[in-house]
Amino acid sequence: MDLYYDKGNHLALKAAIAFYLGESKLPVNWKTVKSSDRVVPFLKKNKLPVLQLSNGDFIFSSNEICRYLLSKLGKDTDDLQVAEWLDWESSQLQPVLGPYLAVSASGGKANPDPLKGHFANIDQTLKGKTFLVGSDLTAADIALWSALYPAIAENSSLKSNYSNMASWFDKLSQNAAFQSAVAMITENKGVSACATSIQAQPLVRPVVTKKKAVVTEENDSLTNDEKDSIIDDWLHGKAKLPKNPMREKPILPVKGQRNVLITSALPYVNNVPHLGNIIGCVLSADVYSRFCKLRGYNTLYICGTDEYGTATETKALEEKLTPKQICDKYFKLHQEIYEWFNIGFDYFGRTTTEKQTEIAQDIFWRLQKRNFLLEDTVEQLLCETCNRYLADRFVEGTCPLCNYEDARGDQCDKCGKLINATELKNPRCKVCNSSPVIRSSKHLFLDLPKLQPTLEKFLNKSTNEGDWTHNAKLITNSWVRDGLKPRCITRDLKWGTPVPLEGFKDKVFYVWFDAPIGYPSITANYTDDWQKWWKNPKEVELYNFMAKDNVPFHSVIFPCSLLGTGEDWTLVNNLVATEYLNYEDGKFSKSRGIGVFGTDVCKTGIPAAIWRFYLLYIRPESQDSAFSWSDFVLKNNSELLNNLGNFVNRGLTFLEKNFNSVVPEMVLSEDDKNVIVSVTQELKIYIELLEKVKIRDALRQILSISRIGNQHLQANKPWDLLKTKKEEDRVKAGTIIGLAANISYLISVMLHPYMPSVSQTIQEQLAATNISNYICEKFVCHLQPGHKIGKPSPLFSKIEASQAEELKTKFAGKQNPVGTAQPPPAAAQQPPATPQQPTFSSPSNIEELKAQVTAQGEIVRSLKTAKAEKDKIESEVKKLLELKKNLAKLSGESPPSSSSSKSKKNKKKKGK
Repeated sequence: MDLYYDKGNHLALKAAIAFYLGESKLPVNWKTVKSSDRVVPFLKKNKLPVLQLSNGDFIFSSNEICRYLLSKLGKDTDDLQVAEWLDWESSQLQPVLGPYLAVSASGGKANPDPLKGHFANIDQTLKGKTFLVGSDLTAADIALWSALYPAIAENSSLKSNYSNMASWFDKLSQNAAFQSAVAMITENKGVSACATSIQAQPLVRPVVTKKKAVVTEENDSLTNDEKDSIIDDWLHGKAKLPKNPMREKPILPVKGQRNVLITSALPYVNNVPHLGNIIGCVLSADVYSRFCKLRGYNTLYICGTDEYGTATETKALEEKLTPKQICDKYFKLHQEIYEWFNIGFDYFGRTTTEKQTEIAQDIFWRLQKRNFLLEDTVEQLLCETCNRYLADRFVEGTCPLCNYEDARGDQCDKCGKLINATELKNPRCKVCNSSPVIRSSKHLFLDLPKLQPTLEKFLNKSTNEGDWTHNAKLITNSWVRDGLKPRCITRDLKWGTPVPLEGFKDKVFYVWFDAPIGYPSITANYTDDWQKWWKNPKEVELYNFMAKDNVPFHSVIFPCSLLGTGEDWTLVNNLVATEYLNYEDGKFSKSRGIGVFGTDVCKTGIPAAIWRFYLLYIRPESQDSAFSWSDFVLKNNSELLNNLGNFVNRGLTFLEKNFNSVVPEMVLSEDDKNVIVSVTQELKIYIELLEKVKIRDALRQILSISRIGNQHLQANKPWDLLKTKKEEDRVKAGTIIGLAANISYLISVMLHPYMPSVSQTIQEQLAATNISNYICEKFVCHLQPGHKIGKPSPLFSKIEASQAEELKTKFAGKQNPVGTAQPPPAAAQQPPATPQQPTFSSPSNIEELKAQVTAQGEIVRSLKTAKAEKDKIESEVKKLLELKKNLAKLSGESPPSSSSSKSKKNKKKKGK
């Protein structure tokens, strides 16, 4: 990450403090530039500081940079109160503080009077408190301290009347991270070093209205004509909106329309998908599919289960079923999981069909005819214990390139390189853990080197014109740059698509040649006119969704297989790959029962919509992310319950109680118009982001709109206006609440791709289900005066921390492996352990104990946060210490003592 700042820029203190809080361990390259340098080329106004991420994206809000860096340290969260303070700092404090600092920096005598109200607000908030929000330092404290630094750090008279604010500011000033940040940004010169930067910074203009207005920075750059056009759309745009066309089945491409074909990586049928699998492909694709349909695009979303290969054969042996029976059983399980998650496939199929055999063999024969296949002898790993050749994914060992100990036989997850199973050091059979032996066998190869020039021509066009994620481009380029090698496309198995060539009829196609062909074959089972989608590149745009480990097979092997046929196939235009979603501090593990799997979520009592929201909120778009139970609770209770749900419910409830559920006449004030403009700008950004498949970022725009709505209600207080009994105040209150109802409708439409069931509920409460859902850049008045809404009710429920702790403990590895009714036989044969003398039989217990320590630590932290009874806390602390002692004994380390624990705690307190 590169952070650009100009010397003395006090706004850069926000990032610098976060940096030093991490003890300088964050990978940030600090680069000084001139105040006039424009780092972000597409911004209309020059802004510093700017953080450029490794994927090329920019963050140019000083507050968001601070929050981003803190999030990398796990030191801050998206608490609603923190967000409100940051909004207040940028929209309320800066317009007043900026002119004061500008005058002071130029040597003039600045008038402090405009600051008094804001200082009083901060002072009152800090009464009896150490920090602005909660009991710990947050981005709110850092942002306000940095903003105030040049004004009050060396001006005691300006803060003398605000003792709480002064005490807070002075205590933070003595924090080592704050001192290091000031030393770096000002080069040890203090406030005087900030003058040049302050004078170069563009002022944030305050909005002058009778009441507080909600205005975003984007509004400020609009011309009056642009604002007038937005208001005209609101007043008269409803009649001009296009209607969403009816979708006839089967859905086929229509010439002259935008035809979007969406696929998500085919899940292995024998695996129960976990949360990472779900967000990595099917859920992400579902959001984009629903968005495309709201935009009126002719869209088909195809997916299905990948059913051939050794994985299925092995699972069948485990469960004493045939491969066909295993596929039937788990296909149904996958369907049920995705239906519960409300995934809206247009067709969900499978690869064990006649169409799969027909299309795969046809592609094979065309490659053979055009001399793109090679014959060669392959050394394979044979497990003599299992008496079978091992598919690549059923061999594990040490990577020959980076020495990662758990590399698979086809790819190393650590370095990302493709490898052959026979290249692994210390290979082991994943089924029985035996060491396999090498045997020779004749196989067929796809001649990738011969196809490379054609592939490069395709990739150059597709990656430049389409929307490929940064990681997809990077992984693909590394493959092509290193030079392609022939890739084996056959295997010595029985369960798979048969190879039709003489001499190879005892073999089947390798899964990574065969499985992607499942996309067209599943489509062929959906419609006989499948070629209108798959052999129609001039009329169809193809989007592939997957996790990053699937990229090379979709960007190199599958396109080469199709290019080699000489036919005009529809090839991927937009390859959308996520990074990995981890679980808490580690990885999902089916065998150890760690993490939440698809069969678990419906048993938690938490609605599918909440799971969808959180997974999409933390979607690993540009870097790995992690599912966290505490964060899951926080996002539900703050963003959904207190922000979005609170806005919709209180607006509709007020409309029901005070206007008989009927939308009143609306006479827009300048304040109302500013809100309409702000909401329109957020809507446009939402559309732009989703068109670029920035799914996580677009979700933030919906939450921003609900915040704008909440702020408008709070600033204008329609409930107080009705108390005056004045007609003009009643009209004003009616306008505010009519506008709120229309914002709620807009939110319901924008929310549909993310939470379709909640979208439906909002529209039912608005009695607006008959309106054609269509997303365009215009915010229009759908709910006209006289429209009668339905019955409002709360959209979301609070999730208690205790409930989350129970679930976290449940999925921390203590329960049986997913899909297993009884403990493994080995575990059953172990003698029972007693509390005094724990019995440990294998290193796997270390992992289990670590999970228990982590879970118990969270219980202790939650009790302390909730200020539970002292006896209760001490009881849980004893349990934690006992677990740590057991772990230390097994690990060969010195066990911690309660006295040493207390000593460490006291040292931490002194350090603060």
